Amino acid sequence: MKASHRRSTLALAVLSLLGEAEQQGENSMHPYRMQQLLKARGKDQVVNVGQRASLYRTIDRLRRSGLIEVREVSREGARPERTAYSLTQQGRSTWREWMLDALATPMKDYPVFPAAIAFIPMLTSQEVLSQLEKRLELLTDELACIEAELSTDSGVPRLFMLEMEFLKATTEVERTWVASLIDDLRAGVISWSEDQLRALAMQVRGQEPAE
Repeated sequence: MKASHRRSTLALAVLSLLGEAEQQGENSMHPYRMQQLLKARGKDQVVNVGQRASLYRTIDRLRRSGLIEVREVSREGARPERTAYSLTQQGRSTWREWMLDALATPMKDYPVFPAAIAFIPMLTSQEVLSQLEKRLELLTDELACIEAELSTDSGVPRLFMLEMEFLKATTEVERTWVASLIDDLRAGVISWSEDQLRALAMQVRGQEPAE
């Protein structure tokens, strides 16, 4: 895959919406409608579409990569011009490639939380415990919101709620793990001191190859 065709969730969403518009005979869509559709359908839970500037940057990158093209530029009354986009043939094939690969291949996303966990010895155990307790509370609230959305009798077919089921499953797993880590920190099962860290650092340095 070419570097200029770098995949992102927002880029995938843009191509998907333009493909949907094409299927429905609309042939094009402007960025504002993309953003509104993603929010209205609850897809902003899995696609970061909150910042319109990010959406426009993604659209510009897709256009420069040849995956989408300007279909029309229009103006209604005193409103600013609106540019509508459509898929190119290359965009259709790239979208299909991205979709099939994303469904089949687990990706390393390198989120911030595991990275922070890797360096918790740089903080005190009490600081870590306090922050994880906050995280547990937020995860509990988030899980409640997801469950409420899934339990709402909206008549939406399950096909269009699958990403929420996935979020529920992953949030439950993270919440369970964070709760168990909190228990171990409270019980002293996991602990560290400056002397322990200093001794471990000296041991690691002794095993490092000479320059």
